[in-house]
Amino acid sequence: MRPIGVLCAIPQELAYLADNLADATTSEVAGMRFHAGHLDREPVVLAQAGMGKVNAAIAATLLIERFGCRVVLFSGIAGGLDPELSIGDVVIADHVVQHDAGYTLKDGFTVYQAGYLPFFSPNDALGHAAEEALLGRVRAALADLVLSPLSAGDPARPPRLHFGRVLTGDQFVGSEVLRERLFRELGGAAVEMEGAAMAQVCAAFDVPWLVIRALSDLAGHESHFDFAQFVDEVALSSAMIVRRLLPVL
Repeated sequence: MRPIGVLCAIPQELAYLADNLADATTSEVAGMRFHAGHLDREPVVLAQAGMGKVNAAIAATLLIERFGCRVVLFSGIAGGLDPELSIGDVVIADHVVQHDAGYTLKDGFTVYQAGYLPFFSPNDALGHAAEEALLGRVRAALADLVLSPLSAGDPARPPRLHFGRVLTGDQFVGSEVLRERLFRELGGAAVEMEGAAMAQVCAAFDVPWLVIRALSDLAGHESHFDFAQFVDEVALSSAMIVRRLLPVL
C-alpha cells in the first residue's frame, strides 16, 4: 500500500509522531529529513520541512513524487483568528487560502488565487477545498473525540474541535489589527504558514490533502509569548489526531 505523507514545519510538531514510528528509515533530500516507516501499522512518511510556503511546497512535492504518498496531511500548530476559538482548540481545514497572494492597486491589497491575476490570468476560485469524501471520513472518525485540557488552560472550557477555513501566509501574525481583518474579510478560523501551499501542490498532482492545526496562540500582540508556552502541548494534540485518522485515510 502506498504511504500517507505527514508534513510538519518545526521539531515540536514532528517529535511525537517520529518517536512512535516503527521500522523507521531516514533519508535527506533538499535539506529536509524524511522518516519512512509504520505508525500504528500504517505506512507513513514523515517530513519536517521548515516554516513557510516554499518549504511546504518542496516537501509536499517530494512526498508525492519521490515517496509515492497517496494522501498528504499537515500536522501542526496555528494562530486563532475566530474570536470564538481558544488556545488548545483544533481546527481541521475544509478550505484553505493563501492570504498574502494577490495584487495591490491604489485602493490597497486584494487577495486573489495564488499563481493568477485578474488582468493577466483570471481565475474565479479562491483557495482550495478539501475533498468531501475525505472530510466525511474524518468527521466520522472524530465524532466522539475528547481533547485533553491544557495544563495552564481553563478547566471550565476544555479544548474543542472545529472545521473551517485556514489561512496561509509567509508571516507570523502577532497583530490584533491583522487578526481582525483576516477574520472579517476572509472568514479564517486560523492562520499559519504552510497549509494552503501544500494544498496547491496536492491539487496539481490530484492528491487528497488534509490540514490539522491546534491553536498555540490567538494571533494577537501576545502571540509570541503564548506560542512559547503552549507549542509542545498543542502540537501533541494535532499529532494524536493524526494517529486516530490514519486508518480512515
